Amino acid sequence: MKKLENEYRKCLYFSANALARKTEKLAQESWSKVDLTPSHGYLLMLVIEQPGIQPTLIASCLHLTPSTVTRLILKLESKKLLYRTTEGKITNVYPTTKGNNLLPKLQACQREFFANYAAILGAQESTRLALNMVDVADRLKD
Repeated sequence: MKKLENEYRKCLYFSANALARKTEKLAQESWSKVDLTPSHGYLLMLVIEQPGIQPTLIASCLHLTPSTVTRLILKLESKKLLYRTTEGKITNVYPTTKGNNLLPKLQACQREFFANYAAILGAQESTRLALNMVDVADRLKD
């Protein structure tokens, strides 16, 4: 049975999903303080940093599908944290005052999340791993 476990450990699919599940748990613990999922939190921070950003750019920056971005935006709109404007075919996303006021707490969640996994992996290894993963994801794009 040990050989079977080793074979699956070498599989990118199973390894990536195991890492995603463990990372998601750590992230949710950090982001629970603002009653947002990590994806909602990062999207809101991106909109605060770039008011008027278009959903297609949000999708690209966060490595999400456009439909996922739309779903996240709808949820943040329902919480009155951001809003959209439409000019012709162009949609722009802006933070509300309530969303802007949440920025320090969002940044604290982000720092806590990094600190939690950096305490396990080391700060330098954590940064290197994240950059390598983005590079691999980019190379595996459709």
